[in-house]
Amino acid sequence: MDIALEVTDKYFFDHFYSALLPAKPILLNAIGEQINGTTLDPKTASTWQYHPSNSFLQFEPTDAAYTSQWDRDNIFRQAFSLFLITWIAGAAIYFTISTLSYLFVFDKTTFQHPKFLKNQIRMEISQACNSMPLMSILTTPFFLAEVRGYSKLYDLTSEGPGMWYNWFQFPLFLLFTDCFVYFIHRGLHHPSVYKTLHKPHHKWIMPTPYASIAFHPVDGWMQSLPYHVFPFIFPLQKFAYLGLFFFVQVWTVFIHDGEYVANSPILNGAACHTMHHLYFNYNYGTFQEGK
Repeated sequence: MDIALEVTDKYFFDHFYSALLPAKPILLNAIGEQINGTTLDPKTASTWQYHPSNSFLQFEPTDAAYTSQWDRDNIFRQAFSLFLITWIAGAAIYFTISTLSYLFVFDKTTFQHPKFLKNQIRMEISQACNSMPLMSILTTPFFLAEVRGYSKLYDLTSEGPGMWYNWFQFPLFLLFTDCFVYFIHRGLHHPSVYKTLHKPHHKWIMPTPYASIAFHPVDGWMQSLPYHVFPFIFPLQKFAYLGLFFFVQVWTVFIHDGEYVANSPILNGAACHTMHHLYFNYNYGTFQEGK
C-alpha cells in the first residue's frame, strides 16, 4: 500500500495537506544572531526526506511535500490518507467492475426469478455504499502498519526468499486466504451472529454483481481479514500484493454475476456461490468449493 500512498501523495495529498495545514515559517538564526525577516525554505527545514517506495517506479515529490505541518511520515496523515484511499479506490473498483460485469456478463434472466427483489440493484448498491466507510476504517490499521514497515512486504527478489518464491507466493496466497475465509464465512452462519452480521448479505437470494460487497460492514471486514493478515505472516512482493488484491475484488464480483461458466468440482464460480445464496449452505469458500 506504500506504492499507492506515494502516488496519491504526489498528485493529491501533498497539495491537500499543504493547504489544510501549511508549515509555519521558521526564523533563521546565524551564530546566535537573529536575521530579521529571513525564513528557512520549508523544504530545507523539513525533517522528512523522500525515499522511493519501490525500485521500479519513482515519483519525485514537488515542493508541496515539504510545506505542511504534517510531513508524509506523520502517522495521523498516513492514517487519514489510507482511509480515503481505501474508501475511494474501493468504491471506484466496485462500481467499475460491477457495472462492466452487469453490462457484459450478468445473466439478465435472473430478473425473472421469483426470489429476485423489487428494486434489488438499488438496494444492493445502497447497502454497499453504506458499508464502505466503516469497512475502510476497520481496514486502515492494517495498511498503516504496512506503510510503517511492520509487514513482510518486499520490493526486489534479493529482499525475498528467492526467485522460486516470486511464483510460489501466488498459490500460497490463494490457498491461505481461501482456507481462512472458508472458516470465517462458515462461522458467520452460526445462529449467534448470523442474523446480525451475515443475514444482510443473504437478503440477495439471486444476487447481481452489485451484491459483491453489499455486506454488513463487520461481515465484510471479517471476511477480508485473511488477505490483510497474510503479508504479516508470509513475504509478499509489493506489486504482487496490489495485483492480488485487485484480483480478489474482481473475483468477488464474478461469483455474483450469475453466469455459470465454470463447471468444476474444485473451482467456486458463480454457479456454486449462487447455490450458497439460494440454500444458505455449502460452498463457503471464495475460490474453492467446500461443504
